[in-house]
Amino acid sequence: MKGENQMAKYFVSTALPYANGPFHLGHLRSTYLPADIFCRYHRMIGDDVLMVGATDEHGTPIAVQADKEGKKPIDIATRYHDMIVRDIKSCNISLDNFSRTTNPLHYKISQDFFTYLYEHRYMYKKTIEQLYCPNCKKFLPDRYVEGTCPVCGGEARGDHCENCGRALETTELLEPHCLTCNTKPIIKDSTQYYFKLSEFEDVLRDYIENNDKLPNNVKNYTINWINDGLKDWVYTRDMDWGIPVPLDEAKGKVIYVWGEAFIGYISSAAEWSRKDGNPAWEDYWNDNAIHFIGKDIIYHHTIFWPAMLYAHGCKMPDSIFAGEFLSLEGRKMSTSKNWVVWVDDFVKKFDADLLRYYLTIVAPLNKDTDFSWDDFQRRNNDELADVVGNFLHRTITFTNKNFDGKIPDYKFPSQDDLEFIKLIKKTPKKVGEHIANMEFRDGLVEIMKTCKAANKYFNDQEPWKAVKENPRKAKNCLYLSNQLCQSLATLLKPYMPTKADEIAKIMNMESSEDWANAGHFLEVGHSINKAKPLFKKIDDDVISKEKEKLYKNLEKSENKDKKTKRGDKMSEEMISIDDFDKIVMKIGQIKEAEKIEKSRKLLKLQVDIGDETKQIVSGIANEYKPEDLIDRKVVVLCNLKPAKLCGEKSEGMILATEEAAALLGVHEDCKVGERVM
Repeated sequence: MKGENQMAKYFVSTALPYANGPFHLGHLRSTYLPADIFCRYHRMIGDDVLMVGATDEHGTPIAVQADKEGKKPIDIATRYHDMIVRDIKSCNISLDNFSRTTNPLHYKISQDFFTYLYEHRYMYKKTIEQLYCPNCKKFLPDRYVEGTCPVCGGEARGDHCENCGRALETTELLEPHCLTCNTKPIIKDSTQYYFKLSEFEDVLRDYIENNDKLPNNVKNYTINWINDGLKDWVYTRDMDWGIPVPLDEAKGKVIYVWGEAFIGYISSAAEWSRKDGNPAWEDYWNDNAIHFIGKDIIYHHTIFWPAMLYAHGCKMPDSIFAGEFLSLEGRKMSTSKNWVVWVDDFVKKFDADLLRYYLTIVAPLNKDTDFSWDDFQRRNNDELADVVGNFLHRTITFTNKNFDGKIPDYKFPSQDDLEFIKLIKKTPKKVGEHIANMEFRDGLVEIMKTCKAANKYFNDQEPWKAVKENPRKAKNCLYLSNQLCQSLATLLKPYMPTKADEIAKIMNMESSEDWANAGHFLEVGHSINKAKPLFKKIDDDVISKEKEKLYKNLEKSENKDKKTKRGDKMSEEMISIDDFDKIVMKIGQIKEAEKIEKSRKLLKLQVDIGDETKQIVSGIANEYKPEDLIDRKVVVLCNLKPAKLCGEKSEGMILATEEAAALLGVHEDCKVGERVM
């Protein structure tokens, strides 16, 4: 423990945003805003804070996007890096350094890290099977391949299923195809480098279970992973875009993005340290190292990263705080469907501090929450405008009107005055404790409770009457109300830095950067400036337009998807009548139907096609109940090569529409086994 007056050092990192799009509200809520509140507060109490971040610029999504646009991956990364920097600045995130994982310094540190692990025998080579595109002449890592999930029959992209969420090996995919050229890949051997993650199971269990600085949501999530048993982790990929593996024997291989992205925290800090006058970043890391991340990357930061650090002989992070998910109007946010609010769009119409307030007050960091335009309007109007803004405006206006803009003297306090003084004095301590404990919402709620009590105090004292009938009562009321106004400039600084500065300017304060100012009183006779409207109410029509825009974006996106699918069909290669003659379609009749365990979409059917009965697995479970299909006549593609779906053999295909999965109608006079021409 440090002495009471000894300054603590904090190394604080924000999760590296992937450089394939600008910021939306979810980025702020889970990571950047809580980190900023924490850092601003600790700077205000005198601690030495280093807050760093960077854009994550390697990996397949950026390479895929570059292929689509006919550009270099670095061009895609640079475009979005610049957008992200713009969004961070617009929301007043007080980073000391924000870098990129394409920075040469990051390359060097990442390669040195790999070399250390390899030379100390924490790496080993292993030959594995991977998908390879014979047309593109390259291996297909992760998102370069798409196919069908072998478990649920849903759409699988790279190493996970979009439908059931399962982690997959690309070689497990059914009907895989290369995302670039649509060619069916082949399986080919490839030698990769594996990190011995399994060796650190006991170390990691101890790190998680006995670390009282880790929040429960992070602990519980991680322990479940460890209990399932840790497997060694493939640390390399066969592709061009990334940091080359620093071994002569490994040409054409790059370090897996999750093998070097974490190091972006270190390389960003090292970049900062190399600037004139800045101290060594290691001093901050060795004192207190804290990561702020999103819920979706917990196990990366609590398993992979600590194991890498431990193997390297480095201190593991002291604490890792994971913000839970933010939904939008009750639905999961989706950038692909444009069901999202972009930060840049928001700050063009509303003050960024309003967003900072709302995303903090709406729920604790360790709980999922929802952004609602109606609730945003209500909280702005009812809380910021009617509570905080109203108290500030009345106090400052009355002081300027009746006391020439000077703090009046204070004598012979009443019991109400004494109770209000206690509130002013104790609020900074309570708010500070909440922030220090990562209870950011609770700290803001405490400020709001104080402002509500202040409005009641002001109303009860009735200074508009007392200024004539009982001047001493009015003076005491305005003396204390002004003290809270100047205190609010400090208390709100971590949460709403721009508004806090505006309050400080009105109160004629030198600075709102020192937490000790909160609860300390201005001198009698101190001059303040005139009031200005700090929080304006938002009209209904403004919110209606935002909601209308949001739903129109969703509709456009869905219509675009439909047109794209239709366009894809139209652009398919034309076939000849000879090709068509190869296709055998017959009228079949469903005799048995049952659901397939572990799949929400698939049914197993026994279909009579006249001369035989075929077992067919069909993805129509969401549209049809098994019992409703018995004896139904259908069109069957009979000469399709057998395949396995969810472990069940499928010997054909029932014809149905793509989007609605509606079975094609068959006239009742059609005979079972009759060929369709």
